[in-house]
Amino acid sequence: MTDSELRQDIIDELEFDPSFDGEHIGVAVDKNVVSLSGHVNSYAQKVAAIAAVQRVKGVHAIAENIEVRYPFQKQTADDQLAKRATDILNWDDLVPKDTVNVLVQDGWVTLTGRVEWNYNRTAAEDDIRKLSGVRGVTNKITIKQSDVDASSVKGKIESALKRHAEVEAKAIRVTVKDGNKVVLEGKVDNWDERRAVENAAWSAPGVVSVEDRLTIA
Repeated sequence: MTDSELRQDIIDELEFDPSFDGEHIGVAVDKNVVSLSGHVNSYAQKVAAIAAVQRVKGVHAIAENIEVRYPFQKQTADDQLAKRATDILNWDDLVPKDTVNVLVQDGWVTLTGRVEWNYNRTAAEDDIRKLSGVRGVTNKITIKQSDVDASSVKGKIESALKRHAEVEAKAIRVTVKDGNKVVLEGKVDNWDERRAVENAAWSAPGVVSVEDRLTIA
């Protein structure tokens, strides 16, 4: 597939997805690396647009510079946005109460704190993405440290990969550093497979960070 053909497939996917308005999104492709520019009306639309591009076969990497431009009448004061963010985090059972702090500046939300699992961390970010008025999210939430056996973590991740029907486990190399930091290397066929491998790594008890060095074939 040529770069021009891939670009057209991406444009078609952006036009096809009804969850956002892709009219003002620019697309450039160079050797299967996609650059996105332009603007959308909400942060949720930005996330949806990037996900749409990831679905297109042939996309190996994405560099995005999409701006979030809310209509003037829909701008939300930082203090109001901070209260909404705090409320939605308190309502979410996947986010342990009083573990996440919220800082809002010019519509950009920064999350800090410490949780037990990565799914707590991602749940908090997913909650904030949905809020009107959010221009972006910086997730600085960390995972609590714990003493684990590196070989045990590696074994559990490799076993999980073998159970995933969509993952070719033999093509993935798993390395555990300092007992709780996982490095993933190898090749996957698409973005969904890449996410499945990352999720398997994060699901092992004691993992505090995952370095994704996977490439898309």
